Amino acid sequence: MKFEPNPDAKLSLWWLGQSGYLVHHAGQWLCFDPYLSDSLTRKYANTAKPHVRMKPIVVPPQELDFVDVATSTHNHTDHLDAETLNAMKPKRLIIPEANRVFVAERLGCDPAWPTGLHIGETKTEAGFTFTAVPAAHETLTPSTIGYVGKAGGFTIYHSGDTLLYPSQAELIKGFNVDIAILPINGKVGNMDHRDAAWLAKAIGAKLTIPCHYDMFEFNTADPEDFRAAATELGVMHQVLQLGTRFDVFG
Repeated sequence: MKFEPNPDAKLSLWWLGQSGYLVHHAGQWLCFDPYLSDSLTRKYANTAKPHVRMKPIVVPPQELDFVDVATSTHNHTDHLDAETLNAMKPKRLIIPEANRVFVAERLGCDPAWPTGLHIGETKTEAGFTFTAVPAAHETLTPSTIGYVGKAGGFTIYHSGDTLLYPSQAELIKGFNVDIAILPINGKVGNMDHRDAAWLAKAIGAKLTIPCHYDMFEFNTADPEDFRAAATELGVMHQVLQLGTRFDVFG
């Protein structure tokens, strides 16, 4: 699969599955939390919680070797996959600073290579600016974060895996989010479709894209439930199809 940006678009996005998104802006490429392997399916085969894939891998990770910067919001394999990242070979990797040693061990990389962020810290890589914000994947910890990414005049909030937590809406609203990417699976420490729609409304996101569904049979949700909840609250939203480009023009 080739990822061709629209030359007339200011920003283009592709959903890669689960919480993975490819972003193009001004000739630079960002990939949020890619998981493009079957490592979890193999790991949990013949266990009480098999990770049965619902959709095929949308693109072999080695075909994304043009990516300038990738992210990992936390250490779960569907957000930090050695098979994916080592095949993709992004030029830079953004991680929670608290995870530096773990990331280096999992990827077999120089511990100094990833760009680490403490919560509240901001750094720029490859033309994209990232601010680390809290995420409550069950509890609030420095090893699990979300990112507010800026690409030119656009602001993207990728929440990572999170439940709602006190002060979240007030904090994120201050970033004037253009696009919010929020989980909707409602289990394993994540918001459900109602919480995601509520948060999108509360932060004033101009557009919200649901994620974290249609990957594994035991841990999914129906995006139509999110669509209904978002419509009821008057939240602008877009449900993306795997590998299909979504363009923002202004």
